[in-house]
Amino acid sequence: AAAPGPGSGPSAGPGPGAGVGAGAGGKRRAHGMLQLYYGLPEAGGRQLHPADIDGANFMPEVYLNKLRSECTLTELMDSETEMVKHIRALDSDMQTLVYENYNKFISATDTIRKMKNDFRKMEDEMDCLASNMAAITEFSARISHTLQDQHQQITKLSGVHTLLRKLQFLFELPARLSKCVELGAYGQAVRYYSKARSVLLQYQHMPSFQGIHGDCQGIMAGLAQRLRVQFRDGGSSAKELAECVELLLCLEEPAAELCDEFLSQAGSRLCGQLSVLEGDVGGEGGGGKPQGDVLDFIDRGCNGFVSDACLVIASYQDLFVQRLASSGPELGAMASAKLVVFVREVMGRYFSLVEARVGAERGVTDNSLLVRGLDRFHRRLQAVVKLLPAAGLGPLATGIVVRVAADRLHRYLQALRGFLAECLTDLRQSLATPRPLGKDGSGLADLLATLSSAILNQLKAVLASVHLFVAKDITFSNKPYFKGQFCRQGVREGLVVGFIQHLCQTAGQFCETGGERSATPPGLLLLLSRLCLDYETSTVSYILTLTDEQFLGQDHSPVTPVTVLCAGARESAQRLLNHYVKVQGLNVSQMLRKSVETRDWINTIEPRNVRAVMKRVVEDITSIDLQVGLLYEEGVRKAHSSDSSKRTFSVYSNSRQQSRYTPSYTPSAPMDTNLLSNIQKLFSERIDIFSPVEFNKVSVLTGIIKISLKTFLECVRLRSFGRYGLQQIQVDCQYLQLYLWRFASDENLVHFLLDEIVGSTAHRCLDPVTMEQSVIEVICERG
Repeated sequence: AAAPGPGSGPSAGPGPGAGVGAGAGGKRRAHGMLQLYYGLPEAGGRQLHPADIDGANFMPEVYLNKLRSECTLTELMDSETEMVKHIRALDSDMQTLVYENYNKFISATDTIRKMKNDFRKMEDEMDCLASNMAAITEFSARISHTLQDQHQQITKLSGVHTLLRKLQFLFELPARLSKCVELGAYGQAVRYYSKARSVLLQYQHMPSFQGIHGDCQGIMAGLAQRLRVQFRDGGSSAKELAECVELLLCLEEPAAELCDEFLSQAGSRLCGQLSVLEGDVGGEGGGGKPQGDVLDFIDRGCNGFVSDACLVIASYQDLFVQRLASSGPELGAMASAKLVVFVREVMGRYFSLVEARVGAERGVTDNSLLVRGLDRFHRRLQAVVKLLPAAGLGPLATGIVVRVAADRLHRYLQALRGFLAECLTDLRQSLATPRPLGKDGSGLADLLATLSSAILNQLKAVLASVHLFVAKDITFSNKPYFKGQFCRQGVREGLVVGFIQHLCQTAGQFCETGGERSATPPGLLLLLSRLCLDYETSTVSYILTLTDEQFLGQDHSPVTPVTVLCAGARESAQRLLNHYVKVQGLNVSQMLRKSVETRDWINTIEPRNVRAVMKRVVEDITSIDLQVGLLYEEGVRKAHSSDSSKRTFSVYSNSRQQSRYTPSYTPSAPMDTNLLSNIQKLFSERIDIFSPVEFNKVSVLTGIIKISLKTFLECVRLRSFGRYGLQQIQVDCQYLQLYLWRFASDENLVHFLLDEIVGSTAHRCLDPVTMEQSVIEVICERG
């Protein structure tokens, strides 16, 4: 359509804009109707202004006045051009809408025409149907009118015919029953008799019916006897047995007797299967060796005994419980009670066999077959539990699994204890075996690493085996016991914590030697002390963290804290290290004591060299130093003076004390000497000989040296010495001073004890003449 130019519009408006506005308004209305028809959303949010060309209240006069007052001529020409474009666009949209909906209009027209034709045809069919129904009604009324007089007679004849057929069935009933019994159709015979029994009982007083009733009773009694024989036959299948029971119940046999006989027959078959399983376990006494593995035993029991038990329960409930419950609640309760007692008895015997067979699994190397067997046992028992909840078999089955799991934990704990004992035995043998020269440098460290890794790996293997009980694919793992008590009290507390405590206790028992110093090798004491210390520092925390991650999960119940176990391990380590110091100190002391007690110190010759025992003492202390250094750190020493090895002792280095032992010795001198010695002890630091040692090499060696020198001092105080005896002690103490000071944490401690030894020797000397220091040094250097 051509757009109208200015002043050429068809409308009689005041100007060119009026025609344009009127045409645009009509198209807007058409466009709005199409929007309404198709449900298109309308543009909202506009103000109802009369100058809004797209609004509903548009007024052309107002719009034109606004344009003339606000726009210039150029703007008016541009507005005209823009409006012409909009008009052409709207015309194009209208044509597009018409073209798009043309096919729909044509289709709707065809549909309406077709519906008119269908309705016209349907009206013809309805008219035909109405005429047919009228004809049928007419014929029916005519027939009813014709047969109205004979209807009562026909009804009477029909009743007589039915009665004659029933009488014929009753007269033929004995023959039919005999024929069914001969053919073995026992079910058909019972159905015939059940159909006629009420009539025969009602008319049994009549002679004719009395004979029929007597014959039928005799036949059915024989049939009942045959059914009971078949019922008692152990070779009958479950289906045949169920059919026999059903027929006997239909013949009104006593329900209680039938229940007992059914359970007796089923019990005999189940007991036969239990006897076979009992033979697999090892006989009635359980003394024989089990045949096959435990998983195979569980499979045979589940596939045979448990499956048959489920079939018996289902058959009994179908034949007795449900049928008798429909007859009366008391009969149903009686049947249910008999079944519960029977099932508890046979299943109790089966549970005993399962528990005995599982208990025969004494090996602790592999748990997989046992756990799979228990899982299969527990899974298959759920069918019996669902069939007969009143028997309470679920807790019994779970109880077996719980007891087996607890027994396995106990066996694993015993196995870990035995493994620890074997490791300690092997360790003692390794320590007792002499090593070639040059190959014992890191022996203790290697033995400690081997022992620690062996125990830890064994414990990990045990935890991996035990974890099978709580695996996600195991049915009983979701039981409350296995989620809580088994993991917390069984695994963590009973197994892991129990083994750690046993390890510490076993290690501590080596300190209880009962006076036998050589009962426990000192190296074993030292190695176990380091093992317990390692457990206190890291191993206990690692083991318990591993256990908690695998078993406890989100369970935050109270358990033994890690700090308690670490404190126990540290206490055991301290006891072992203290005992090691005591044992080694006593070993060195024994040499010193014998060297003092077996020598005649009064008549001895003038010393020319250091005694061999002193060299042996230095060698042993050096060996102990190397041994302890393999397992413990060096420790802290006090600063050493530059002349530690050159110190002399007060009995000969102090000129005032040396003058006491000159030939001008007087009786009052000893009293003065004792007084000065006691005064000196008051101001000296007290030495605790058997004080606990620290976990380092210096502290251990200091403890051993203190015990050794203290023993030497006490032995000297019990002997009397001559001049050369005193001089020999001087030489020995100087030699010990040369070497022992480097092992102790405080060299003053060694010097003090050696000074005490020389001083005590001088007090016990009959002729206290000391040797020159230069001579002593020459002898020590030569030694």
